[in-house]
Amino acid sequence: MRSRLGALCLLGLWLVAVACQSPVSDQPLQTDSAPLEPTIEVAVAQDRLPLDVAWMHSDDVDQLTAVPQVAWSRNGLALILDPRLPDAERTFEWLDAKTGERRPATDAAEALRSLGQQYAGSLPEALTWPADLSSDCRRALYVMGEDLWLLELDDSRFVRLTETDKPEMSARFSPDGEQVAFVRDNDLYTVEIATGEERRLTRDGSETVLNGTLSWVYWEEIFGRRDLGYWWSPDSRAIAFLRTDESAVGEAYFLDPSTPYARLITQRYPKAGTANPSVRLGVVGSRGDHRHWIDLTTVEHEYVARVDWMPDSRRLAVQTITRDQHRLDLSFVDPSAGTLQPILQEDDPAWINLHDDLVFLDEGDAFLWSSERDGYTHLYRYRSDGTLLNAVTRGNWSVRSSAGAFWVSQSIAAVDEDEGWIYFTGQADSSIERHLYRCRLDGSERERLTAAAGTHRITAGPKGHYFVAESSDLVTPPALRLHDRTGSVRSVLASPRTDLVRKYALVEPELLTIPARDGFEMPASLIRPADYRPGRRYPLIVNVYGGPSAPMVANAWGGSDPFDQVLSRSGFFVLRVDNRSATAISKTLESTVLFQLNGDSELNDLVDAIRHIKEREDVDPERIGIWGWSGGGSLTLLGMTQSEEFRAGIAVAALTNWRFYDTKWAEFANKMPEVNPGGYERTNLNRFAADLHGRLLLVHGTYDDNVHPQNAWQFVDALVAANKPFDMMFYPMRKHGISDRPARLHLYQTMLDFWNRELGGDAPAIDAPR
Repeated sequence: MRSRLGALCLLGLWLVAVACQSPVSDQPLQTDSAPLEPTIEVAVAQDRLPLDVAWMHSDDVDQLTAVPQVAWSRNGLALILDPRLPDAERTFEWLDAKTGERRPATDAAEALRSLGQQYAGSLPEALTWPADLSSDCRRALYVMGEDLWLLELDDSRFVRLTETDKPEMSARFSPDGEQVAFVRDNDLYTVEIATGEERRLTRDGSETVLNGTLSWVYWEEIFGRRDLGYWWSPDSRAIAFLRTDESAVGEAYFLDPSTPYARLITQRYPKAGTANPSVRLGVVGSRGDHRHWIDLTTVEHEYVARVDWMPDSRRLAVQTITRDQHRLDLSFVDPSAGTLQPILQEDDPAWINLHDDLVFLDEGDAFLWSSERDGYTHLYRYRSDGTLLNAVTRGNWSVRSSAGAFWVSQSIAAVDEDEGWIYFTGQADSSIERHLYRCRLDGSERERLTAAAGTHRITAGPKGHYFVAESSDLVTPPALRLHDRTGSVRSVLASPRTDLVRKYALVEPELLTIPARDGFEMPASLIRPADYRPGRRYPLIVNVYGGPSAPMVANAWGGSDPFDQVLSRSGFFVLRVDNRSATAISKTLESTVLFQLNGDSELNDLVDAIRHIKEREDVDPERIGIWGWSGGGSLTLLGMTQSEEFRAGIAVAALTNWRFYDTKWAEFANKMPEVNPGGYERTNLNRFAADLHGRLLLVHGTYDDNVHPQNAWQFVDALVAANKPFDMMFYPMRKHGISDRPARLHLYQTMLDFWNRELGGDAPAIDAPR
């Protein structure tokens, strides 16, 4: 139930730190007064350009956050594609980090001419970032017309790799760049680039048997929306893959109304307490010349959570996790010998979070590992037999990802074994920022490499000798800079688009903390109405998400959504606040929702925040609204049924009953329904529909294959039974993100109209009482 679009786009929203084990924070909210660039000048009111829903979806807004895309080649050059450039000027470039020199990597016009001579479909106006790049970044892989195309950058030439009436998916280069693996009709294939020879590696793919591609629950929950169903060996000779049997998994149904007799669409979706897909791990030669099935039955598990090849290309490192998610096992497996060696086990009384921080050292004789065993997320170094050598990081802070799905962590950016450095991202110096650090393998000599305040998304080159940082803060849109391994800036690859900010006179968010009833300081940000005047009272809208370790407050440009600015221009305060389990400072805080996700812990923090904000003399306590998407929609319904703090609310794609959600996510905190029936009952929002306070707008897509529409239908039915008035907007055949441009324009205009109608945002502000 995680949304990646619109107001809940969490990729750029980094974590805000608060305390961990005591009710009062032992780590105060920290900021750094030095911005990335000079503070943006605000235009006078009469010079402001209009901010409306159309502006939210304009090229200007897209350009605000657009920065060049970067990939590092194995030889240390960086490949760059700059989307800010006009189509006619856009091409791939090589960046030499040592000299700062940039030069074209291909002739874009010639490449597109080459494509046009072979491809009968609509041609792109410019080169785009590919689906995959070879390790030397000289070959790029594209999917066009459901076939695979290869761009040879050196020759500025496209080559067609497949031509069938079946779509190819999940295509990736072999490590040596000479083969491409892909999935067709749920079977795994390879194609040799030099000869075009195609090889079919599996033969039992069907509607319910998936080879090399993932079932929904694995794609969404375990691999963070990445279709990682197979893994090339480092020597490019073999592929490990998952074979998934979904025949025992229940089906969900959707109706496509576009034909006279609506088409029925089915989806295999395991719901809380029901059967999961059955998964086997196999290894097959890249030419289909051998196959081994891995026997994992000696390790108690429900999910095959991670598969990594070890440097010798002979063994696999396999992570498995139990159904209750209390235990994770790391095992080393030799497929040819059929042996399994237990290495280490992680146990957590609440649940285990997954990570991608397994990195091998000394050709496999040692490895790095991430663990939350002390209540924070830290890195550890082990021998290959599972003997702990040392903690690499420690303290009352956590290593954290600089990008990617918030429920899958990857903090290690690079390792330089020759010099003995580990490069990683985390929040050791600021609770509302992400920075790059390095330390020695023994954990000594830790230093911060990103000096400027803000949030930094890191793409590191080989061994971390150079890195590219996409950096922003609350008042400065993203910029892209090349740094060396000491953190010094070598060149600016893209400056922040402060010119676009300035001409619209955007309102700067204010960072603050709000105390909970026990003194816990919740991080928050507040945007004032654009025409704010002291002595007046204004309506306030709180935008919430609230999911575990999924903060919305950060010293980052993503901390202010364009819709927040539209609401500000319409006369509203806009508040974001993170309940303690959402702050992501520690696993201890996150685990406070055990057995009752979307329950009392989140509700109490939310109510405390709103009651505190109502005490402000410039906020009208009678005109408070709440809205959220996905998990934020659920928190909206919780707040509107279990408190009387809100006059109106909007719940988009809200989950209303955990029994309707998938096994992996519903069960990590609430466990299986038969284990925790009381928790499922207490968090069933449909039971509370009769207690609705205020006016509600329900929004859902009818093809939401993440949070199924039955959640909304059940809540609507309960509202009708209680004779509760409400508003509703459903979007036909839209999925969880309701992401197409027409639907987005309609949705946000509908929400703006709702707020103006219910809270009077476009009406004159009320004078505060004297």
